[in-house]
Amino acid sequence: MIAGVEYNVYCDESCHLEHDHQPVMLIGGVWCPKSEVRVVSKEIRELKEKYNARGELKWAKVSQSKEDFYLELVEYFFAKMDLNFRCLVVSDKSKLNHNYFNQGSHDSFYYKMYFYMLRNILNPQCKYNIYLDIKDTRSAAKVRILKDVLCRNFQDFKGDTIPVIQHIRSKESELMQLADFLIGAVGYRNRHLLENKTKVRIVEKLEKLSGQSLTSTSPPWEEKFNIFVFEPRVVKE
Repeated sequence: MIAGVEYNVYCDESCHLEHDHQPVMLIGGVWCPKSEVRVVSKEIRELKEKYNARGELKWAKVSQSKEDFYLELVEYFFAKMDLNFRCLVVSDKSKLNHNYFNQGSHDSFYYKMYFYMLRNILNPQCKYNIYLDIKDTRSAAKVRILKDVLCRNFQDFKGDTIPVIQHIRSKESELMQLADFLIGAVGYRNRHLLENKTKVRIVEKLEKLSGQSLTSTSPPWEEKFNIFVFEPRVVKE
């Protein structure tokens, strides 16, 4: 992290709803200096064209026919010094006790996890423009609440550290699509899925190049590819 630099952070989430019958929840983000966004976006588009993988990159659409593209994209991410990724994984949503810890509110827990994910990225000596993928009709309210949570926790009431928090459409941002792709891979590994062999190979590539398991918490000093596994505490009633 270089003091005085302005960064863009592209955030996405997966399996974040309370009753979606998924065991894990993920919130993550890709970030890089704002000055590099245009170059990185151009290089990702060129990689798409190389493999005729035009259109929006989404983990849900990963197919065997474009496997070489996905694997080279992973290599590109690790080779690009300015690109970083952090993901928070809630390991077992069935253990969540919102009544005890979150005033009975899954929404309260959701924003708390967003803060935990972002706090290791944000440095008060830098500026951050935070972009969230538009998910549903509640998106505008989510931005307002998240901005309030971050301002209070970082004492950033004038917007000196976080001048921008807003939604964008993922189809308009290569970096938002990359966030979706990497979060999806982490989620696939943490759900212990094996059906899609291309997705399995992507996960294996990520683990090899990062030097870590996608199911384990990274060392706190790791910036390039950082995972934080949040394990809910079981409360004995």
